[in-house]
Amino acid sequence: MPNMEKQLFNLKFAAKELQRNSKKCDKEEKAEKAKVKKAIQKGNMEVARIHAENAIRQKNQSVNFLRMSARIDAVTKSMAGVVKGMDATLKSMNLEKISGLMDKFEHQFETLDVQTAHMEDTMSSTTTLTTPQNQVESLMHQLADEAGLDLNMELPQGTTGSVGTSVASAEQDELSNRLAKLRDQM
Repeated sequence: MPNMEKQLFNLKFAAKELQRNSKKCDKEEKAEKAKVKKAIQKGNMEVARIHAENAIRQKNQSVNFLRMSARIDAVTKSMAGVVKGMDATLKSMNLEKISGLMDKFEHQFETLDVQTAHMEDTMSSTTTLTTPQNQVESLMHQLADEAGLDLNMELPQGTTGSVGTSVASAEQDELSNRLAKLRDQM
């Protein structure tokens, strides 16, 4: 029994550690948002975009840490009830009660295994390098609005459109001329 209680203590400790990590991610998210504002004020959109991605990633990690902490708390409470009932059940030597208790205990560990695997998948997905660009741009616009700045992340449409069009039309004219010469030769 002391080992079981030790394991329960470790689970409770892990849940508290996850809550601390969530708070740490919240602080880092706020710091990244401040860096986004500074980069926008300096007109450095690429740096602002990087910090916005980091802020979104930190927010997602914070939520995942809290979610896993809540799951571990729930499983720990359920397992604590099972462990407390073990002493009395084992002393009574009632095979039916012992069997039911062991089934409940195994179910708790299966649930914990599934949740742990889910947490690992979730945590790995939040640490990937890709962050949805619409969230990044939305955050950048929001922070620029809060700072009272005009966010100009796009190039003027006239220059890109005319350059692209003139190059494409020049290539088209050249191909048309070559086709016409080939027809004339036939």
